[in-house]
Amino acid sequence: MKRIFTVLFIAAVLSNTFIMAQIKYQPTWESIDSRPTPEWFRDAKFGVFVCWGLYSVPAWSPKGKYAEWYQYWLREKSFNGEVYDFHVKNYGEDFKFWDFTPMFRTELWDPDEWSELFRKAGAKYIVFTTKHHSGYCMWPSTEASNSYGYPWNCMEAGPGRDIVGELTQAIRNAGLKMGLYYSLYEWYHPLWLTDRNKFVNEHFFPQFKDLITRYHPDIVWTDGEWSMTSDVWKTPEILAWLFNNSPNIDELVINDRWGSDCRHKHGGFYTTEYGSGLDNDTHPWEENRGMAYSYGYNRAENLEDYRSPQELILMLVDIVSRGGNLCLDVGPNHDGTIPLIMQERLLQIGKWLDINGEAIYDTKTWKVNCQWSEGEIPEMKRSEYMSGFDILKITLNPEEGKAVKEIFYTWKNNNLYAITPQWPGKKLIIKGIEANTRTRVTFLETGEDLSWTEKENQLIIQLPDFNSDKIKSQYAFVFKISQIKI
Repeated sequence: MKRIFTVLFIAAVLSNTFIMAQIKYQPTWESIDSRPTPEWFRDAKFGVFVCWGLYSVPAWSPKGKYAEWYQYWLREKSFNGEVYDFHVKNYGEDFKFWDFTPMFRTELWDPDEWSELFRKAGAKYIVFTTKHHSGYCMWPSTEASNSYGYPWNCMEAGPGRDIVGELTQAIRNAGLKMGLYYSLYEWYHPLWLTDRNKFVNEHFFPQFKDLITRYHPDIVWTDGEWSMTSDVWKTPEILAWLFNNSPNIDELVINDRWGSDCRHKHGGFYTTEYGSGLDNDTHPWEENRGMAYSYGYNRAENLEDYRSPQELILMLVDIVSRGGNLCLDVGPNHDGTIPLIMQERLLQIGKWLDINGEAIYDTKTWKVNCQWSEGEIPEMKRSEYMSGFDILKITLNPEEGKAVKEIFYTWKNNNLYAITPQWPGKKLIIKGIEANTRTRVTFLETGEDLSWTEKENQLIIQLPDFNSDKIKSQYAFVFKISQIKI
């Protein structure tokens, strides 16, 4: 009897422990927000967003618009019917968005090639679009096909492959973190159009749980939340489920797009989109954008629409100096290849990071994030969507009378990294710094020690002549200052 009682007691304790584990996070924002974002995300600094789906077949929208919104532009006859006219001309009036599925064959796709490219780019994490607002799923979601009444996932309609599953395995084999983008709403889902409460309970919840249970992502990156508040979406409830059931809870990161009341308030890291990012070193944040004006590949965009490698590298440096991450998008072709200009840009960033990554990865903000030149400091439209932020105007090509950022700063292991957008010339002057007899200044790429003097709280560093045979880094230059007073 005593043995039976002991067994029952142990079972009760274990059961209670299990129950307590299940209610560690309550379905309230107070509980959800109490969980800090895992530090690996803040240390990563650079990620790659991948926007790929059925919209990659037509791959077209008016220049400056998102090509992944093709179905919506088509049905709503947006932009004076430009997308509708394009569609009718090239595919016919009776050709529906669903009819693109046989053309989405992904015949040249190799997930290992993608993951190797992202690794060479210096990215530490990936965010992949598992389902955009059309509802078409890049994994074998039964909820998708059941809802629409016809095959509406990549296993049943299109390539006949589990895209999310194959890519997740390849990305993790390359040693990178895997993030999954998931749209909460769907433009033309039957329940979304008729009964949004049922949409949440009978579609969103089971489909989301299926995605998480299958792939155990390191990042959950939601979107399409803006039509309803988080209490209507019941997102605190689904997040409590996520945090209480995820097998990689210590690594799991979420963003802030969980309802119209959430951005920059609730969830996880804050997001900005085609903006300038935030000035916030107390809360994790990420600026995400494409290399041109669209996430999904847009055939209307030309070479001049793409940001130069210098612009992208300076964006990364600027964002990191202010405490954020850059998640830079690529939009693959429908056949599974990544456009060459996007590959080139990633490899150019990766080459720069191979030389200068010490000043980017795992760094923190310094007491100031930059040093301005003389002149009027331009007004910065922080975080605004499509704000027209131009990194070159605040670094190399200022408007008349405006100041520029001469130096960006990052900080790690008691080392200050001074990153300049151009070669400073004969000397580099860093203001507001106190050196001492142990202070050492090196040019990061070559490890060359540089002589310096201190005058009136300024560190004056003597620089060698620029030698292109020795200095292979382009677009920005890093000087490491050790042993300074802080």
